[in-house]
Amino acid sequence: MSVRTSPLKSILKRACKAIKESHMLRERFHEDMRKVTSLSKQSILQIHRNQLTEAASLLGEAGEVISKLNILSKDYPDIIYGGLFSIALQEYAEARILLHLVTENTFVAPEEIGVPFPEYLLGLADVIGECRRLVLEALRDGNMEKSEFFLKVMEEIYIELLALGDAYMLVPELRRKCDVARRIIEATRGDVILEVRRLRLEKLLEHIEEASKRALR
Repeated sequence: MSVRTSPLKSILKRACKAIKESHMLRERFHEDMRKVTSLSKQSILQIHRNQLTEAASLLGEAGEVISKLNILSKDYPDIIYGGLFSIALQEYAEARILLHLVTENTFVAPEEIGVPFPEYLLGLADVIGECRRLVLEALRDGNMEKSEFFLKVMEEIYIELLALGDAYMLVPELRRKCDVARRIIEATRGDVILEVRRLRLEKLLEHIEEASKRALR
């Protein structure tokens, strides 16, 4: 008895074509996601170099790519939404938050940068590590005010993330990142305290030296 249906060869041909097209689209979209991640990382590097205009320009370019991917997600949700896009958004959020802290001394909201809350929180947790770099750079430059400001920022981020309650446990990776952040904060606080003590000792020795010179006159 013959099978009165579409020939199997025709069915498989259409399946093969659809799979290939999906693969090509995924590769193209993933390339865009990797571009967002790369631009965001470059922006963070420029922030540490104090090249803030360049950092903002790189993030503007990354934001345009994200906007394009968000539009495409309506037609290709299964391709767009995945681990790689989430990672790109986290990196972008981290760079945006850091740049706003450096230029405005305050936090930028997720709605302002077009990032979903989970990726915003994960990016915010990563900002703690970048703030440590800012603290160490400030200590090397002898800028205690700046180092203490960013140490306070690190502590504020950590405390507020822990205070999220149920949401803290519902965002994958957030707990692990906060555990890492706690160790980073402890190390940074120790660096700042040591520098404060060193400066106090230096001033004390200078005072003693001046007093000794006056006594010998």
